[in-house]
Amino acid sequence: MRYSANHKLETKEKLLQSSAVSAKKSGFSTVGVDGLMKAIGLSGGAFYSHFSSKDELFASIVERELRQSLERLGVGQDRDKLERCLKHYLSIAHVENPETGCALPALGAEIARSDVTVRQQAEHWICQLQESWARVLESDSLAWAILSQCIGALVVARMLATPELQRTVLKSSYDEIGRQIAGPRT
Repeated sequence: MRYSANHKLETKEKLLQSSAVSAKKSGFSTVGVDGLMKAIGLSGGAFYSHFSSKDELFASIVERELRQSLERLGVGQDRDKLERCLKHYLSIAHVENPETGCALPALGAEIARSDVTVRQQAEHWICQLQESWARVLESDSLAWAILSQCIGALVVARMLATPELQRTVLKSSYDEIGRQIAGPRT
């Protein structure tokens, strides 16, 4: 059977999208190549026509997901957009749906254990996001602190079993960030 010229690209994109959802929901290391391919209706052997290894797939997922996070969370010079992003980021919906949210809280530990190439790639996108927030906040250190607090708050909220306690963590973080943003800049 002959496939269209775009078939390989379309299949690779399906694999990236499906694998990213799986990785953010269950962890990347928990699913094998056969499981990743089965999720898009193909055999495990077809994987190697798209990626040379599972590590290469992970690197592609990190790049794709963090680029998308920058597109969603990068704010240019807009303080109102930053505040809307923070409200959405620190929401119970984001806690309950890791597969549709930011890759950093879901994949951060796996990125940290990856080779230097993946970590450098993640660093590139994280720094771009931090720079976007720093322009609005007029402070490099405040942007780093808020970025780190957001990721950490989401991780902590996801670790908790009680929804009310999850909401408390998110609200406490959001309120504290609001105070940091409103306070004097140094």
